[in-house]
Amino acid sequence: MDDKRNWITAILLSAAILLGWNFVAQKFFPAPKKPDVTTTVAGTGGAAPGAMPPAPTQQGTGAAAAPAASTAPAIQPVETALAATARVPIETPTIQGSINLVGARIDDITLTKYRQTIKKDSPPVRLFSPAGTKAAYLANLGWSAQGVAVPGDTTLWTASGTRLTPATPVTLSWSNDSGQTFRIEYSIDDKYLITAKQTIVNRGTAPVAVGSYALIDRLGKPTHPEDHDSVTIHVGPTGFVDGKSNFEWDYDDLEKKDDKTARFTSAGWLGFSDKYWLAAVIPASGEKVSAEMSAMTGDVFRTMFARASQQVAPNTQTTATSRIFAGAKEVGILSTYQEKAGIPRLSNAIDWGWFEFFAVPIFKLLDWLFKQVGNFGVAIMLLTLIIRALMFPIAQRQFHSMAQMRLVQPKMKALQERYKDDKQRQQQELMKLYKDEKINPLAGCLPIVIQIPIFYALYKVLMLTIEMRHQPFALWIKDLSAPDPAHFLNLFGLLNFTPPSLLALGPLALLLGITMFLQFRLNPQATDPVQQQVFKIMPWLFMFIMAPFAAGLLLYWITNNCLSIAQQQFMYRKFPQLKAAPTK
Repeated sequence: MDDKRNWITAILLSAAILLGWNFVAQKFFPAPKKPDVTTTVAGTGGAAPGAMPPAPTQQGTGAAAAPAASTAPAIQPVETALAATARVPIETPTIQGSINLVGARIDDITLTKYRQTIKKDSPPVRLFSPAGTKAAYLANLGWSAQGVAVPGDTTLWTASGTRLTPATPVTLSWSNDSGQTFRIEYSIDDKYLITAKQTIVNRGTAPVAVGSYALIDRLGKPTHPEDHDSVTIHVGPTGFVDGKSNFEWDYDDLEKKDDKTARFTSAGWLGFSDKYWLAAVIPASGEKVSAEMSAMTGDVFRTMFARASQQVAPNTQTTATSRIFAGAKEVGILSTYQEKAGIPRLSNAIDWGWFEFFAVPIFKLLDWLFKQVGNFGVAIMLLTLIIRALMFPIAQRQFHSMAQMRLVQPKMKALQERYKDDKQRQQQELMKLYKDEKINPLAGCLPIVIQIPIFYALYKVLMLTIEMRHQPFALWIKDLSAPDPAHFLNLFGLLNFTPPSLLALGPLALLLGITMFLQFRLNPQATDPVQQQVFKIMPWLFMFIMAPFAAGLLLYWITNNCLSIAQQQFMYRKFPQLKAAPTK
């Protein structure tokens, strides 16, 4: 009867964990889904797509005035929108695109190093798309003023060059009827940073008060399955504002806010972050600006900074410098811009989380190993081996403490029986026993405590860094950042359906369950019958829980389990008393 009750208890507990895991995983550890072949990394949340809200044109309190919505035109393909206006091509080793001469918008950026899927003929990732398309996403620069005409969204600019490349900057210009000329001089490096010098020349007869701004507009929330905001992965508005990295606002938060705007008194940069991509506007280093993140009408989201207005006397000019980052969140490139271009904490566009001090060194080591061996899966296995080797002395102390505890267990049982009616005296005698035998009862917990931040940091590295995206391992594993594509339920793809995540069991998950089962078999058996049953079920429970996770993460865990088994075998030979049956 007791055995049946223990089995029922263990099964109910395991079922509760298994069924509750979907909620926990979705909230804290979202697993990447099978990618959707989309034309952009942005998406529409269901509202009628169309033109962006107009940029601010009136200067009031020193910051850009709140824009109003405009009527949305009919949806059109990206190719149609690109062909409808005059453009200046952008060409670098990493991006291709164009500047729209209507509005001087940067609304066409594709990342040539990255493909949408692992298929050889997959198109490159599109970051920016023009207004009027399904996933409009763009950067815009401009001025706001009172009493004089400033360029707007429909202004047709004149370009001084024919192509923007790292070697050939381009200047756009436009003049109003009252003597003011506006210029934007664009230059670009060989990575993802565009520099824009905004100049106003006043050839009029009176001074003018003009402010300038830079903004990113995005239509709708990202629709790609990997771009899902969660507690552990931030997707949405972000930046270095008010002196700190800000991950507090997502798209839903802005929509729920009463005025739909989060305002800041300073900004080092701000924009929109996806899992792998970033678009951000950046003022000059140390420049005083105000900033905001907003949910606009028409399902448009905006991040922008604005400079206070200043007087421009007749026959003088003033220039402000803005920068635009539009590209992949490559750790090395972000760090270089942070250190050499003076962009504060740009590397935090990757949300490393609480254990950044663990995650960054782990990434650097993993990236170095990958460059040495040329296979990211092998690099993960080598990283696991290095981590286990570094923790071996701590594990040895853990096993030594466990062996000592096993030896004194009869004495502990005797003390517990002797002072079973006096708990305070019992604790005092147990502490005295630990001291006399030179045992630290907490020493066995230390490796577990240390492994928690290491596993979490490694999880962040494997889930967030673009360096692992679309990296193959061996055989059927073509993308370590995605779940194991082989599933038993659909006969490894022979049946045309994708099992639900809870049942998406593949060879990697099965190997995980087997190695964890063998590892648990080597552990000293628990004295409590319920614990014994739970430990028997747990490996197979974790097999289903971990199945939807990235293949790279499962590869780490399988390797770690194999090394743990080898280490336990070694330790049992060194401490044979651990194999003895526990005293009941």
